[in-house]
Amino acid sequence: MIKSELVQRIAERNPHLYQRDVENVVNAILDEITHTMARGDRVELRGFGAFSVKRRNARVGRNPRTGEQVEVDEKCVPFFKTGKELRERLNEDE
Repeated sequence: MIKSELVQRIAERNPHLYQRDVENVVNAILDEITHTMARGDRVELRGFGAFSVKRRNARVGRNPRTGEQVEVDEKCVPFFKTGKELRERLNEDE
């Protein structure tokens, strides 16, 4: 599912809302999650999961084509851990 499909589904389930308003709300939520993580903070949505930032240390890697050693800088990467309710729902017997 892409963001436009998410907006469409939410708008269909809430006919009293304009699609542009739903899109603004979805964008606001995603922007806030992004800004919070950019500060290094964690975002927890109970029952769904938690977004956090993990730091990867600098290291020496290899170019897969040439085998040449290359320096890989330290970086931060997003990490998502599922919540208990989401995990249980994904593993329900059908």
